[in-house]
Amino acid sequence: MRYLLIGWLVFFTVACSDAAKPPELHDFGLLATGSTVPSIQSNPGKSSINVNAPTWLWDNRIRYRLLFAEPSQVRFYGLDRWIASPPELLEQLLNFSCKAQGYALIIRLQDFEQQFDAPDRAHVIMRYSVEAYSAGGKKIGAQEFYLQKSTKTPDAAGAIAGFTDLAHQASEKIQAWLAGISDRRA
Repeated sequence: MRYLLIGWLVFFTVACSDAAKPPELHDFGLLATGSTVPSIQSNPGKSSINVNAPTWLWDNRIRYRLLFAEPSQVRFYGLDRWIASPPELLEQLLNFSCKAQGYALIIRLQDFEQQFDAPDRAHVIMRYSVEAYSAGGKKIGAQEFYLQKSTKTPDAAGAIAGFTDLAHQASEKIQAWLAGISDRRA
């Protein structure tokens, strides 16, 4: 009995020490130029790209959903977090990498989560809309986007890598869409 009690004490001590470990913070990584994304506070001026999102996306937790078990329950990774909220990270990335071509952009981020189809199979999704406005404030166009990518691993690391890829794809899709608007206006 004494050894059992000692074993439980060791187990709870190890378990509690892991629970007290602070979460690791992540962002969308390096840009194609090889430089890191500047810090959130480094661009306090007005930008031509503004990202809005529902209230629940304005925290830094990495969310996932088990479609195969509890599809209506949103869960969060405990040991991994974003360094800022997904809308802030996306806005920063887009302001740094996307050329707005003289337009003011309003982006509405609607979905940003990892979804598990099975315990060993997951994908990340990003759904957003973009509105482009001229310098005079006239709405030039609007477009909905839905991006999805299977994760390499069904865990937080897979989610982070997948979301990083989707954020960079979002930048490319927006730039291609804006180029199409410019071509039609010319």
